[in-house]
Amino acid sequence: MTDQEFDVLDELYFVYSYDHVKSELGWEDGLLKKVLSDLLEKGWVKCFKSVHEELLPEELEFDHDYNKYLYLATKAGLFAHNGR
Repeated sequence: MTDQEFDVLDELYFVYSYDHVKSELGWEDGLLKKVLSDLLEKGWVKCFKSVHEELLPEELEFDHDYNKYLYLATKAGLFAHNGR
């Protein structure tokens, strides 16, 4: 796990919008998008359309809508984060 992945997972113990995570970390869009994409590939985060509406992987339009989603660490992501 990279330091950046650790920092993002640290923010995602609860469902938060992209804008909230970006504001908390103070990162540029390109970096945050890349780290979120990597975490999605590992299965360490999941995306939501709204606080109560999780998106299935086949429903994601990540490259286009990444900044409209809400994010939450998965159980696997939390184990990876806490095991570091």
